[in-house]
Amino acid sequence: MSVSAGATKIALYDYERFSRLAGPVTEPEPGRPYRVRYRSLLSSEPHRVRAALLMVAALLVEFTLMVWLLLPEHWTVRPDPYGVLPWYLTVSDRIMLVAIAMIELFRLVSVVSNVHAMLAARDPLPVTPEPGSRVAFITTCVPGKEPLEMVRETLAAALKIRHDGVLDVWLLDEGDDPDIHELCDWLGAHHFTRKGVPEWNQPKGPFRAKTKHGNYNSWLSAHGDDYDFFVSVDTDHVPLPEFCERMLGYFRDPRVAFVVGPQVYGNYTAGVTKAAESQQFLFHSLIQRAGNLYGAPMFVGTNNAVRIRALKQIGGLYDSITEDMATGIEFHRARDPETGQRWMSVYTPDVLAVGEGPSSWTDFFSQQLRWSRGTYETLLTQFWRAAFRLSPGRLFNYSLMVTFYPMSALNWLLAGLSAILFMAVGGSGVTVPMDMWLMLYGDAALLQVMLYTWNRRHNVSPHEPEGSSGVAGMVMSALSAPIYVASLLGAALRRPSRFVVTPKGDSASPDQIATFRIHLWWAAIFGGGLLLTVFWTGHVHLVMTLWGILALVICLGPLAVWAWSGRGSR
Repeated sequence: MSVSAGATKIALYDYERFSRLAGPVTEPEPGRPYRVRYRSLLSSEPHRVRAALLMVAALLVEFTLMVWLLLPEHWTVRPDPYGVLPWYLTVSDRIMLVAIAMIELFRLVSVVSNVHAMLAARDPLPVTPEPGSRVAFITTCVPGKEPLEMVRETLAAALKIRHDGVLDVWLLDEGDDPDIHELCDWLGAHHFTRKGVPEWNQPKGPFRAKTKHGNYNSWLSAHGDDYDFFVSVDTDHVPLPEFCERMLGYFRDPRVAFVVGPQVYGNYTAGVTKAAESQQFLFHSLIQRAGNLYGAPMFVGTNNAVRIRALKQIGGLYDSITEDMATGIEFHRARDPETGQRWMSVYTPDVLAVGEGPSSWTDFFSQQLRWSRGTYETLLTQFWRAAFRLSPGRLFNYSLMVTFYPMSALNWLLAGLSAILFMAVGGSGVTVPMDMWLMLYGDAALLQVMLYTWNRRHNVSPHEPEGSSGVAGMVMSALSAPIYVASLLGAALRRPSRFVVTPKGDSASPDQIATFRIHLWWAAIFGGGLLLTVFWTGHVHLVMTLWGILALVICLGPLAVWAWSGRGSR
């Protein structure tokens, strides 16, 4: 689907109302230095007591389950008076005990993260921008990856953005394509390319060739001094006319380095796209808002506004396959040399640009692989060094954010290892009464779902129907777990990674059997374990067997959906 089709979608959804979620734009208080002001989401909640009880109950039940499950008297002990017990059985028991402890710890951290986000979530109060500022609108293009019609739609919308001052529209063309150059001339947009300039096309660093951050940093080097701020969207995003009016006002606070907004997908037709947007609910609707409490929402490259002086101070966009998150960390650990104060950021829930999401399983898995790999590389190479220069609140907030991918991957690995050890040799980490375990585990799971459902009222997506459960997003996260494991192994083994532009519109990658190779590999493991249990070992346990079956369904689910969709198309 092209963005012109996406632009047509703008008329079908209430983008106008969702572009004002932060409230009306006001004038800053005269006679006083401006500081960004916020409104707590919890304080405006009409049922605060219920919300508080839900948070406390979720924490207490999950903590109780973890402690009870790991009591020493519940550890598996196998009497062996004659010394005939196989050594590998004892080893399997201890491995499974550690795995269970880590899984429960990760579940507790997940609940803590959700509760913290509920308590900390804040929306900024918008103010009018300073008149007369010099602003550049920037978007990039990789010929062959973004259709020309998509580029035209984005540039045409950018030229309609309202701003009381200089606003120049720039296209950063990675390939110096003649058609794109002609399009810019026809529309009246500025064209920039770094093609053929050796110092802007390096094998690594801020000017790495064939990367988004290298493209941006090249423009910054050539033209950054001509502007105070730049506003930016990905090429597949159509900015709304009020983009600058609702983003730039926060820069009246001299501490603000960048402002970011939520990501929504205008091509809301394909099932994969709908589920992919739903999957991002917690991050864009709650976790980013919680970052406002510490002045440290994560930098998101899809749509943002940046103070150029601050970006040049930290050396430009960071060299990473997820350059936005890595650059945000550099901002948040740095201080403004003019004031000595830490740079801060602002997240606005206002939907100010409508983008295009992955419409095929191939592109969705590629996106998840890149995002998770970038997070792992940030943890391994950058975050541990930056942690010493982050304030305690920012360190806590970032730690909760960056642990999502590794916890998801390790949960899958540990649960899979436990299932295989049980089905193969009968390993057992703990021995507990089944009725008590079902009660505590069921209550903990129910409370986590209730927390998730409660927070759906803060959804910033104009596409998902009001009151929707968000089940598709939860399922999509579960289906992505094998991808996160593959990405984690690649990062741990230091396999080369590269920046990949997610194909858009008519360039979307077609799905094929190879798309699901990672899932099929895991399906073979779990399916083999279940067959081994039935026909050889006879190790049957309700919980472990159900987990093996569920894992098999997760692995084969995307393939089944694709096959069924293809059947319907034929």
